[in-house]
Amino acid sequence: MAKPDLTKQAFERAVARGEARLRGPRADSAHYDADRDRVVVRLTSGVEIGFAPHDAEGLQSATREDLAKIEVTPFGLGLHFPSLDADLSVPALLEGVLGSKRWMASRLGAAGGRVRGGAKAEAARANGRQGGRPRKAAATQG
Repeated sequence: MAKPDLTKQAFERAVARGEARLRGPRADSAHYDADRDRVVVRLTSGVEIGFAPHDAEGLQSATREDLAKIEVTPFGLGLHFPSLDADLSVPALLEGVLGSKRWMASRLGAAGGRVRGGAKAEAARANGRQGGRPRKAAATQG
């Protein structure tokens, strides 16, 4: 059975239905503010959010030229950086998520490892008094 051709009218009705189902703010436009070193996203609600490129997955080593062109994806749900082939989700950005779960976890782990403070130092001293970190058991072959 042959599929009917999608008419322009049918496509426009489908787009309208999709837009009606979308909830929450979406990206209306985006640009790189070199003076402040921020990617600035203007939302459909009129609110603007900004973030440092080095804090976002795929943008860490981006140059000003790489950030000069930002495309807002259909329905405003994403940002695409063509020269980097990098994409960010706008709903995730609104939740403070600047990358994949794995990437965010690695960033948080690295930040936690750099923490210096009384509680961490005391825990290390207590661990040392007990003989330090236990040795890993040798793997047995079976």
